[in-house]
Amino acid sequence: MQKVRGILIGRMQPVHNGHMQVINKILDEVDEIIIGIGSAQLSHEIKDPFTAGERIVMISQALAEANVDPSRYYIIPMQDINFNAIWVSHVKMMTPPFSIVYSGNSLVKQLFSEEGFEVRQPPLYDRLHLSGTEVRRRILNDDDWKELVPSAAVDFISEINGVERIKNLSVKEVSEL
Repeated sequence: MQKVRGILIGRMQPVHNGHMQVINKILDEVDEIIIGIGSAQLSHEIKDPFTAGERIVMISQALAEANVDPSRYYIIPMQDINFNAIWVSHVKMMTPPFSIVYSGNSLVKQLFSEEGFEVRQPPLYDRLHLSGTEVRRRILNDDDWKELVPSAAVDFISEINGVERIKNLSVKEVSEL
């Protein structure tokens, strides 16, 4: 019997509890999930502070912490190519075959629908609080961000001095007169 494989692509800057809930929900619907690390080429920017490798470790450790069977997922970095007409082909080239695309992004849904894929809208969990933007905002404001992120990801962010990195990236350069 052929396995049903779905794909979810996100920047995951950083992975948070909303991502984990979506991944678990998708795993209720498919045999395997491909987790695409979007904008993999970006890092060390306020909106994209973590490298693709760091995000892979965060997600892997969070999935292990949640007792998700590693044979049920693939984590694959995906660079932006900024060429919408061939983006689906690019994604297909970078991943194992899949039949279901999970996305809330209207462009992604349109592009994959045009290529004949089944596209499903994943549920959003407490989107007001569970977003990478909110996590980074809380880090910058010294608010409680750890409640929004799996503890394995909190530990890894601490290990790589991620809070300090985000705070340093937020400081605007001051040019001398």
